[in-house]
Formats: sequence, C-alpha cells, structure tokens
Amino acid sequence: MHRIQPEDVVRQAITWLRETGFESLNLDLIYGLPYQTPASFADTLERAIALGGDRFAIFNYAHVPWMRPGQKVIPESALPSPEHKLEILKATVETLTSRDWAYIGMDHFARTTDELAVAQAAGTLQRNFQGYSTRGGTDILAFGMSAISQTETHYRQNLKVLPHYYAAVDRGEAPITKAFFLSADDRIRRDVIMRLMCDLKLDYAKLSASLGIDFKSYFADALASLAEAQADGLIELSTDRLQVTDAGRLLVRNLAMPFDAYLKKDSARYSKTV
Repeated sequence: MHRIQPEDVVRQAITWLRETGFESLNLDLIYGLPYQTPASFADTLERAIALGGDRFAIFNYAHVPWMRPGQKVIPESALPSPEHKLEILKATVETLTSRDWAYIGMDHFARTTDELAVAQAAGTLQRNFQGYSTRGGTDILAFGMSAISQTETHYRQNLKVLPHYYAAVDRGEAPITKAFFLSADDRIRRDVIMRLMCDLKLDYAKLSASLGIDFKSYFADALASLAEAQADGLIELSTDRLQVTDAGRLLVRNLAMPFDAYLKKDSARYSKTV
C-alpha cells in the first residue's frame, strides 16, 4: 500500500487528540492486503486495541488495478484468498464483540457505550458514503483534492490533480470536477439501502409510508433476487419484513446490492466485496 505509519507516530497522534478533547476516536484498519494472513492481521488488531480507540472501521482492501494503475505491480498471488479474508473478518468480529465492542454492521465496530452503538440500539443510526453516523440529513462539505461533498439532493467531487485544484482556487472558483444530482428513484434507493445497513432489517409497511411507495411492488425484482440469500441462511423473508441473520451481517453489502440500480448496469467497475 506504501502507507508507512509507524506505531509510535499513531500513538502520539492519539495522545494529542485525547489531550485536545476528542471523546470518540475511530481507527481504520484494512484487511486483504498483499501478503497479509489471518495471524498477521490478528496481531495488528491487538496492537490497535491497545491504542485505546472507541470505534473501528475495518475495510476490505479494494484491488482495482483497472482504475488504479499503480496496483498493477501487486501480483494477484500475493492477495489473501476470499476464504482467508472471511476468516479475518470472522475472527475480528469474535475478538471485538467479546471485548465490549458492538458490531454495528458492514465493517464498523463501536464500544457499547459509544453514541454509535447507542444510536443503533435506538433505531436512529444513519449512514452516508463515508460510513455510519448519528447525524442524519447533515450536509458533508469536503475540502481538498478529490474530496467528495454530499447533500440531500446531490454529490460533488473536487478536482483530483493538485495543480488543477490550486489553479481553480486561485481563480476564486469552486474546485469541482463533477456533480451528480439524485433522481427521486435514487433517493428512495439510498434510503432503503441505508436502513438495511443500519437496522439490519427492512420493515415494508414503515418504508412504504415514509417513502410514498408500495415497497413490495417497487422492489419486487430485488426481493425475488434475494431468494438464494434466504436459502443460504443470510436473511429471513416474511410477508412484512426482511431480517438479516447473524451470518448475513458479514455480507450485508452483498445483501444491499439488489436494491442498487447502478450496480446492475456497470458491475465490472467495482471492487470485490469479499
């Protein structure tokens, strides 16, 4: 990855943040890296726990050499197998949930006293493109090269090349390279995917009322495509709801995919989920 972060530097940064008054601290870890093994990741996790964070975001490495040419130098044989990556995730869940962290879902964990875990228990947890949040409907204003902003109606991304970014700022212009405005269907699907990832269930009647649709009719194709997931024990489907099982929590990203209209159109662009 060429991201050299000595443990002492991370520890010093955490000390400064605590001294400044930050009460909830998140640490990001990546699994599925070249030459990584379940044993080496377990060692990394223990070291991270010792640093005293309140939340963990534990992401699957996205190997997309067709989008990031620099990744072409990484031999495919160096990457852990999907089985090893699932082993890493399973062991991580077991380790953290046995030590006072709640498994929020997807790749996120929080101490049971953290506001993220409290929000999930209360059914008020939210999610944006950066991860889980307790502040639903809040605009995200991003600054810096390639940063992405989010509002209720659209997303926009800043210029990705530093000289171009600086030049736009020097001209007094917003350094934006592109924007995407959401259709009514986009907003409906975003809400449904968010509720699935936050609540680990979908209440058809509740969503029908809040979104102004007949949920079962609107998403008939998506629900039908989840039959295999139901047979595999990842979800439970009834006449009025979809419920993610404990096993399904490990693959909730996959369970959300049938509700995403864009993945059906261009699935080859994206990284593997496992």
